[in-house]
Amino acid sequence: MSVLKFLATAFLATLVPSVSALLAFPGAEGFGRNAAGGRTGSVYHVTNLNDSGAGSFRDAVSKANRIVVFDVSGTIKITNRVAVSKNIYIAGQTAPGNGVTVYGNGVSFSNANDAIVRYIRFRMGKSGDSGKDGITIAEGSTMIFDHVSVSWGRDETFSINGAVHNVTVQNTIIGQGLETHSCGGLMQSDYGISLFRNLYIDNKTRNPKVKGMNDFQNNVIYNWGGGGAYIAGDSAGQSYANIVNNYFISGPSTSVSAFTRGNANFHGYVSENYYSNKDGTLNGSPLCVQTSCYSDMDIQKTRFDYPGPERLMAAPDAVTYVLKNVGANFPARDDVDKGLVAEVQSWGKKGELISDENASSLSELGSGAKGAALTDTDGDGIPDAWEDAHGLNSHDASDAMEISSSGYANIEVYVNSLVPSTN
Repeated sequence: MSVLKFLATAFLATLVPSVSALLAFPGAEGFGRNAAGGRTGSVYHVTNLNDSGAGSFRDAVSKANRIVVFDVSGTIKITNRVAVSKNIYIAGQTAPGNGVTVYGNGVSFSNANDAIVRYIRFRMGKSGDSGKDGITIAEGSTMIFDHVSVSWGRDETFSINGAVHNVTVQNTIIGQGLETHSCGGLMQSDYGISLFRNLYIDNKTRNPKVKGMNDFQNNVIYNWGGGGAYIAGDSAGQSYANIVNNYFISGPSTSVSAFTRGNANFHGYVSENYYSNKDGTLNGSPLCVQTSCYSDMDIQKTRFDYPGPERLMAAPDAVTYVLKNVGANFPARDDVDKGLVAEVQSWGKKGELISDENASSLSELGSGAKGAALTDTDGDGIPDAWEDAHGLNSHDASDAMEISSSGYANIEVYVNSLVPSTN
């Protein structure tokens, strides 16, 4: 134990951001909480749903140091994968109507250092590149994903694997990875991944597969398949993980226990993780704190001192919170996310593993109102009414990127005000 504590402390001393640094946004938590986004750069407007060219999402994220706002809503169909540059804030909450879905292939955040990604849907689909992920991160540092909906990955749906430092995924849906692989994703890094209040749903396996330094708290895992829910390392490498107050709910596709493939190299602090059978009622109870319930991992008596959620909920309360708030729920959830949440609320009776999103009962894209962008005379990304109400000049585009007394750029104050703090 003393060696493990020393290693964890040494890691944290060199890798974890300072608690005094500015949060990416109010409510940002975990290892990636201090991502800077495009705070010192410029504003880019997504003005169309085209795959490429001026005003497209692909063009918006192609150059570093931008805050990306959306003047349109709907589905952006992409043929080739999108690579995101460094210091990008994707502010999906600025879209009118029911928000934005990027569909047809995957997105790479490898080396997209200091990314902030909020309130947007990434749905890869069968037409995407074979053997690729819905979202992939192979290297890079300091990123946070908040209220994102990710589905239909061909390899992994959301995968972090490699020399990746300080990433948070919070309030996010990771669902319906396509068979034959059908994976939620790898979460493998020796340098810190936080997973808080997420929903893993309808993935055959890797919900997630964890290795390295990981903090897994207040998540809901539903209807995993024969490959397993939480895979504990399955590796000769050393892992140090907190697994606290999560809720595992079996579904129609579930045939194996919640934890699989652990060994003595996986050092896990476990507490109050619930399991519920697929009987149509949410009536689970905490798993025993023994290797028989946690797949032979090396169970720790002391929690690793990682930057956890500000408000840790009991597992049953986390289910309520996650189902109400998870995913790209602002401006509004789409029909896919509504359907996934409804599956969970069947408490084990509904759910499916799919190989083709078009054959799924939850395949409707772009549903709901389109909406129109608010008047923004100077084109700085902040509507006139908000600028006038907050002492800015609606005829001067330069004030959007000025740093306010809060430490955030004025446009960050605006886009962050559109949605509640999430902790």
